[in-house]
Amino acid sequence: MKRPPVWLMRQAGRVLPRYRKLRETYSFRELMETPQLAADVTLMPVEDLKVDAAIIFSDILTVPEALGMEIEWTDHGPKFLTPLSEQKNPSEKLKFDGGKFQHVYKALDIVAEKKNVPLIGFCGAPLTTLCYMLQGVSSKQNFPEAKKFFYQNPLETEKLLDLVTEVSIEYALQQVKHGIDVFQIFESNAGILPEDFYKEKILPRVKRIAEKVRSKGVPVIFFPKGIGTGLNMITYEVCDFAGIDWQTSIFQARKMIDKQVGLQGNFDPHLLFANQEIIAKEVEKYKPFFEENPNWIANLGHGVLAETPLENVKFFIEKIKEF
Repeated sequence: MKRPPVWLMRQAGRVLPRYRKLRETYSFRELMETPQLAADVTLMPVEDLKVDAAIIFSDILTVPEALGMEIEWTDHGPKFLTPLSEQKNPSEKLKFDGGKFQHVYKALDIVAEKKNVPLIGFCGAPLTTLCYMLQGVSSKQNFPEAKKFFYQNPLETEKLLDLVTEVSIEYALQQVKHGIDVFQIFESNAGILPEDFYKEKILPRVKRIAEKVRSKGVPVIFFPKGIGTGLNMITYEVCDFAGIDWQTSIFQARKMIDKQVGLQGNFDPHLLFANQEIIAKEVEKYKPFFEENPNWIANLGHGVLAETPLENVKFFIEKIKEF
């Protein structure tokens, strides 16, 4: 392409009027677990925002559900009824049921038949997924109970990380079979651990997932939010593209990451609340970067925020397409 491709994390959500209309009738769980509805929502941003890729409408917490954990989807985010940190030897209580993924695969099949842009599949990285499983809620963003568990129960932590990794690999490979073109690994909590801990305990498991997916000819995007100077750990062994959060300059990130790895991101999601003159000026700053680095995917540094003005989202996408 003569311009960077553009898509947005959380593009299939509350910013879209058609999605909000569906939410008047269906709960989040119903939309996610009804294949036709999930497929419709997946394609909405392609149709309404004119983005260059679709990402399957699902959630990273499908993996814990497939391991037998019960989740209540509330207006304040997901809540596990029995967090693992409250249990003794929790790895012994988890049992994998691949049938819990079937609604995702059916939605992928529907989208794969209709799509005219690349389809992105995804899972949460083992750390991020396990943080939710241990703590039970997302309201404490630094996951203090989960971190405490890591240090107090190192052997059990290893068992749980391995279990989540193996289920994630199964889930990812099945998504490949059902038609995805790209796979993204979401590591929303990369910044909560010391860099050495992350490098020793977490990154090798991310690599295992990526290796299995890439062995099928599907490229992998790894998005380690908040990893900071840990970006220098990201080599071509880890991923094809690295998602960059908004805290780090894209120019600085390019200096830190293996040159074989493309970059994705990293506009501040709050930028889209600004007036369009400011948005245009910020987008212009990325033109020199793209001229030197054509292996860049335009995106935000995290998901589209609720209540973001729809006209600004469309304007942002249009400005990228003018590159």
